Order: sequence, then structure tokens, then C-alpha cells
Amino acid sequence: MITDDNKAIVLFSGGQDSTTCLAWTLDRYSHVETIGFNYGQRHMIEMDVRPVVLAGLRKISASWDQRLGEDHVIDLGVLGQISDTALTRDTEIILTENGLPNTFVPGRNLVFLNFAGIIAYRRGLRHVVGGMCETDFSGYPDCRNETMKAMAKVLGLGMDEPFEIQTPLMWLDKADTWALAESLGGEHLIELIRNDTHTCYLGERGEMHDWGHGCGTCPSCELRRNGWTSYAAA
Repeated sequence: MITDDNKAIVLFSGGQDSTTCLAWTLDRYSHVETIGFNYGQRHMIEMDVRPVVLAGLRKISASWDQRLGEDHVIDLGVLGQISDTALTRDTEIILTENGLPNTFVPGRNLVFLNFAGIIAYRRGLRHVVGGMCETDFSGYPDCRNETMKAMAKVLGLGMDEPFEIQTPLMWLDKADTWALAESLGGEHLIELIRNDTHTCYLGERGEMHDWGHGCGTCPSCELRRNGWTSYAAA
């Protein structure tokens, strides 16, 4: 199927970054679909909040509601089975010998992008959008801008379609990401992200902080909290 330049698919986890990316995409393209992955992640709660966040986005804007299409959920349990990481095992989050945190799931984004490309090809969607970022991240090599450029080329060559991988957060820090969300959906989007998205690596959903739910101490919570503090002080 020939891809349409005005159609996109978003890697949507149910977290802050992917929700902001989805709003960014809905603001730009006439038809937007979403894709999520169940890979045995420790923070499986993110799969539960996805439909809640999608429903919330529809309520924020009539045009977003009209543009938001099918949600695809892919079972990638095998990825969790072959990954010995703190995101797929109940183990302490630490730095490993290569300097990366053990929350790094090797090849995760590469697999995600491949499956998103397959769906995009079948559905005629030109743009693949993800929340990868080089500014506020843990050094994951599959979040780098060069990796995204290479993957776009591979998808294009392998499927003979001119796919484009869009990463609107690539050069933003977390404070900038909060600000971007506000510019896209105002206070309604900020409150949706605070109340309903999930970022905590440990999957904790109990206590509500100023910046949202989470344990408050894992690397993901620290980034989100610090970004909120800077954003709120601006």
C-alpha cells in the first residue's frame, strides 16, 4: 500500500513522553493511529492507563477526536523473555559495567519501530512518531538521533516506502516537554498527563505528587519530577 504523507502512527506507551508526542502528532496530521507493546514490562500498569489517556485526549479537542484512529496492541512477550533487565525482572535498578543502567532493554526501540513500520505499511501511514530523546535520557543507544535516522533508512529500504521517523522530543529536556504539552493542549493536557499517564519504572501508582503518580525515586520518576519543578518555576 502506498503511504500517505498526512497520516501517522505513534508509539504510545501511556507515559508522559508518548502522550505529548501523540498530541503533537494529532496537531499536525489528518489521521493518526497508535501502537503499544506488551513485552512483559515490570510497569505493566502503563498498558492499563493507555485507553484512559486516549479517551482523555479525545475530550480535549474535537479535531483530535476526529483524527485519532485505530489503536494497535502488539504482544511482544518474547522480548521480555530474552531480556534480563530491571524493566522485565523484579531486580534493583543499577548501573552496569558498560555504564548503562540495567533498565536498558537491548533493541527494544528497534523492535518497536519495526513493528510500527509493518503496521504503517499495511495501513498506508507515512510517519512513525516516537518519544526518543537525547537530552534527558539514560544513555540508551536506541534513543539516539543517529539510530532513528538509520532506522528510517532501513524501513524505507526494506519496505520500499519513504517512511519518516519523527522524534519531536529529541532535543528537549523534561521541562521543555511539559511546556510543549501546555502549548498543544493547555491545562487540560497538563492535567491529563499529571493524573492519568504512567512513567514510574517500578509500576507504582499509589501516591499522587505534584508531577503525577510514581515511586518518586526511580530514574524515570526523578526526570519527571525535576522537569516538573523547572517547568512550574518558569
